Amino acid sequence: MSCCPISTKKTVHTGKPRWLKQRLPKGGTYEKIRRLVHKSELCTVCQEARCPNQFECFAKGTATFMLMGESCTRNCRFCAVSHQGATPLDPEEPGRIAQAVGTMGLKYAVLTSVTRDDLDDGGADHFVQTIAALKRRCPEIRVEVLIPDFQGAGQPLQHLCAHPPAVINHNVETVAGLYAKVRPQAIYERSLELLQRVKQFNPSIITKSGLMLGLGESRSELGRTMQDIRATGCDLLTLGQYLQPTKHNISVSRYLPPEEFAEIGRQALELGFKGVASGPHVRSSYQAESLYQTAVKNGFSEIAGNAI
Repeated sequence: MSCCPISTKKTVHTGKPRWLKQRLPKGGTYEKIRRLVHKSELCTVCQEARCPNQFECFAKGTATFMLMGESCTRNCRFCAVSHQGATPLDPEEPGRIAQAVGTMGLKYAVLTSVTRDDLDDGGADHFVQTIAALKRRCPEIRVEVLIPDFQGAGQPLQHLCAHPPAVINHNVETVAGLYAKVRPQAIYERSLELLQRVKQFNPSIITKSGLMLGLGESRSELGRTMQDIRATGCDLLTLGQYLQPTKHNISVSRYLPPEEFAEIGRQALELGFKGVASGPHVRSSYQAESLYQTAVKNGFSEIAGNAI
């Protein structure tokens, strides 16, 4: 082993920029939602993925429910969700989620899941069963689902599209050149194909995708990626700052200021997206109903939520 000189230079740890700092909301709604989720033995991506918006969303009485357990069969380098081993599906989970959503009085529910490559259908039918349970409990509810890629299989996606939620979201996450580093078990072209297939199977479904910025992508790469996503017919796009959830995850390459997010959001709108949410705190399901409402305004395009 060769020897390296010891540096006497101190490592400088820089904090997050001021625009990423948030005030914690006041009031008891946050604790009420936290207790309800715990009592119902449910998982939320807000907690499992250490989302920075969980305090705000819980305080507003909203949450994004994560199906099919707490452990993912993949190990994306940006994600804090466990990958220690998948558990059997819980057939009672759809009913518990429906009951919790009814108790919360939600008119718009967001469902996501861990990736379950161990299941023949990737968990597509579990999504269908949960959507059905929600609609039985709350007939007027609109449901958005954030789904994995089902390993590119068409039948599970077609099954989901035949029992449609209002929105199907599948995140491309980053530019093609960073997939090997950030998403080694995913395929860029496969994610694009999924978004395109949704429109083929059921054109009435609103499609949505999202990108994390600050992983080392260039502006030209980002522009090409947004063009690729839009070319699938995708309606909605979210753009948010990547934040390193634990020391074991990939580090942040750069923090983009709000002004740059606003500029990128306008660029996305020029590509034809019906709605764009672009800002440091934006996440896939953050203010999801607001972005959905943007899409249904006769194709009217605007920056949604707290985008700028």
